[in-house]
Amino acid sequence: MNYFLNILLLCFTAITVAQGTGSIVGKLTDKDYNNEPLPFANVIIKDTATGTTSDFDGLYSLENLSPGSYSIQYSFVGYTTIELEAAVIADKVTTINVPLSASAAALDEVVIKTTTKKESEVALLLEQKKAVTIKQSIGAAELARKGVSDAAGAVTKISGVSREEGGSNVYVRGLGDRYLNTTYNQLSLPSNDIEKKNMNLNLFSSEVIQNVAVSKAYSTEFYGDFAAGNVDITAKEHSGKGFIDFELGSGSNSRAANKEFLKSEGTGKFGFYNRYNNNPFALVVSHGIDPVDAGNPVRFNGSFSGGTSFRFSDDTKLSFFGTASFDNNFEYREGPAIDFTTTEKKRFDATEEYEYSTTSTAMANIIFRIDSDHKLSYNSLFINSSSDKVGYFGTDGQGANRDANLDTDKGFYQMNVQFDQDMIFVNQLVGSHKLDEILDFEWGAGYNVVDSRQPDRKRISLERYDLALDNDPTTNPSFFSNIEFDNQRYFQKIDDKEINGRMKLGYTVSEKFKLNFGSNGRTKERNFENIRYGYDLIQPNTEVLDVNNLNDVFNVENIGSVYNTFVINALDNDNGLGSTNLPGNPENTYKGTLEVQAGFINSEIILASKWTIVPGLRIENLSQEIVYDVINLLPTDPGFRSAKETYLLPSLNVKYALNEDQNLRLSFSKTVSFPEFKEVTPFVYEDVTQRAGGNPDLLNDPSFSQIYNADLKYEWFFGRSEIFSLAVFAKQISDPVNKVIANDATGTQRFFRTGDKAEVFGVELEIRKNIISNSEDKAQLSAGFNATYMYTQQDLKSSQGLFSTTFEESRSEELQGASPIILNADLSYSPTLGVYKPIANLVFSYFSDRIDAIGSGQLGNIIEKGIPALDFIWKNQIGDNFQLNASVKNLLDPTIERIRETGSGEDIALTSYKRGVNLAFQLKYEF
Repeated sequence: MNYFLNILLLCFTAITVAQGTGSIVGKLTDKDYNNEPLPFANVIIKDTATGTTSDFDGLYSLENLSPGSYSIQYSFVGYTTIELEAAVIADKVTTINVPLSASAAALDEVVIKTTTKKESEVALLLEQKKAVTIKQSIGAAELARKGVSDAAGAVTKISGVSREEGGSNVYVRGLGDRYLNTTYNQLSLPSNDIEKKNMNLNLFSSEVIQNVAVSKAYSTEFYGDFAAGNVDITAKEHSGKGFIDFELGSGSNSRAANKEFLKSEGTGKFGFYNRYNNNPFALVVSHGIDPVDAGNPVRFNGSFSGGTSFRFSDDTKLSFFGTASFDNNFEYREGPAIDFTTTEKKRFDATEEYEYSTTSTAMANIIFRIDSDHKLSYNSLFINSSSDKVGYFGTDGQGANRDANLDTDKGFYQMNVQFDQDMIFVNQLVGSHKLDEILDFEWGAGYNVVDSRQPDRKRISLERYDLALDNDPTTNPSFFSNIEFDNQRYFQKIDDKEINGRMKLGYTVSEKFKLNFGSNGRTKERNFENIRYGYDLIQPNTEVLDVNNLNDVFNVENIGSVYNTFVINALDNDNGLGSTNLPGNPENTYKGTLEVQAGFINSEIILASKWTIVPGLRIENLSQEIVYDVINLLPTDPGFRSAKETYLLPSLNVKYALNEDQNLRLSFSKTVSFPEFKEVTPFVYEDVTQRAGGNPDLLNDPSFSQIYNADLKYEWFFGRSEIFSLAVFAKQISDPVNKVIANDATGTQRFFRTGDKAEVFGVELEIRKNIISNSEDKAQLSAGFNATYMYTQQDLKSSQGLFSTTFEESRSEELQGASPIILNADLSYSPTLGVYKPIANLVFSYFSDRIDAIGSGQLGNIIEKGIPALDFIWKNQIGDNFQLNASVKNLLDPTIERIRETGSGEDIALTSYKRGVNLAFQLKYEF
């Protein structure tokens, strides 16, 4: 192919050069990345102003040169300039193809500092331009420039993407977690949360990311469970000379500063809990309830990264890269929390919540490039994420509970102390091989494990808490004890294991026709159980002498007979409730299995050099089962559901190159959506003011939704790292699934097929522009903006089954999780002042109101209110090795609010709080 390109270049240039002059032409490639083109590299004749840059395909041309000898300098961002001698002959073309390499052996006199090409904005725009599907990426270079610390922040810089503020849900084109897939190096990832299908992208720190790509149009290489898109995180690799760098940082939250922070007893500063080997009953008996001091709310983060390479020949190289990082955060929230259906059940006008969270990450990869045609890589990733929350509800003494015994209008109070820990292990082996000029082969295999636990949640309920605030020692609050579990200890664990793999064989029939064959599959198993212990108060209205010292009440000495304070009840599904003071059996259990096996074929057809047509077909087999044993179900329920399906999924992606810089893209596809374990399991998780559970009837006929997708996009790459694009899209979803407030007295949120179909229409606009550039054509002032408008509608119908909903016959709603408006913008200023290279960024995002849960019967919708976010990031590169950085995030500090629509014009705020402004500083040094 290189010879063919050279001949074309030579012929073309020979025709156009002036008589008596010569030319130098060639192609710049990156030898460390399979000789991929190196776009926008500088090619300059030494000591002159004559020069050019390579185009998107790495091609360059210096024309109309007088005969003679020239010194040509080749340079690229992050590479040391390379100088070569070239002779120009009259009426001749000199071809110089330059494969840039990080090899000191190949360039003994040159020390090259490598910036990985696939991390740069320019290279990723090139990939976007050449891709045959609608795809957008953000790389490590842009993440660093915008001060993005994790993958969740990365994807929100892409048009049509937003995330739940204060949570982990990511929304693509108005569709949330259930319609999205997440992969790591193109292999599937597990979820770390019982309530989520996808892993929390906050857990992927920028230290482990090379780039993040969002594919919004379907290709048959993706799993068929595809509607919103696929997020693929590519692990960072090492290329170039060896290095070691350290980062240390600190910061604070404006609302957490100066607070006396608390955490669960028994948890560590680094987010680990060391009592998993103990029986839960032993913990209840031997360890207290009261939270403990969490230390000063000063944030700390640090990381260590290193990499090196060993080159055995020009084409054989072994590379190592590893990184480890730790980050923590303190957040203080206050505001109302209300349980409201058609009437008010609980009302806390004043709540306080202290949250201490940590993320520890360790990642390593080994890459063995056998030669330029064969590469193997092993990736290992460990993430430990923890959240330690201490919540006080009704701190003003005015909390209300309609079921209270002493006063239903005031004095109700609850303390909720819980620690959540998620440990994720990901191991992958990946290979790519070019077998000859016409065959290439890619494969990968992965094994994922998630250990997700909530050990020893403590929830205590009091009445007449206002008496603890009256400064009268003779009047005291009392324990609320309508049922044995109003005061409780709760333990929960999830074990999630998955084996997955993929392979693809590409057969290049000709330069204009290529066939791809492949398969991928995954086998996943999840096991869940929880156990709960209740404190049964022996004496009615037992007084609490000190609300800050509950350990004096709930201790071993007070367990037992009627002359003591309480007994401990254990609840299990087989034997019911027993006042045994002995270890209990699990209260709820379930086991879910999922197996997906698929084969696909697609072809890449080039017509008349401008058209690229990619038709494809996928056949996929799905087997899904849930077996459960949970409380409060009808005895006639069988305790399991299962589904087996096989479906054909066609797709068509078309790209028309209007010219070298502009593309028009069209995509049609059929995909599916099947329910997740959390959606089909009837287990109910009870928060302080809300309840959420699944619905096994989703696995009845139909057991999946069919989705038809259409996309049309125009894109114009009008300059270096500059783009303008406009896209319209449409989707039709049959039998859509939404979270709905079910017909029951508790207002539990469950999942239902809410109608025959839902429709989605939208338009996306994106522009990136360099406003001021320096003499080397590098942007000094640049701006980016993207906006999405979406219209979604579904006609609702009532459901009858294990659980039920009731909708008016003519009622229609937006899709749950769909924001009509999404905005993202950023402004970057990056001058060069000698060895000082500052970068200042202002980053803005906004999403409009969206439905969090659809109301049924007389219940109104629960709405997540839209919010703006504004961050300022200031990075300071001083010399080649030192950075001093600062950031101020969440500058606007908007109110985060969930409301219940009542239909009376006066909506109820279920939760409302501010997260505070986060100020951070960071030092980084590279050896």
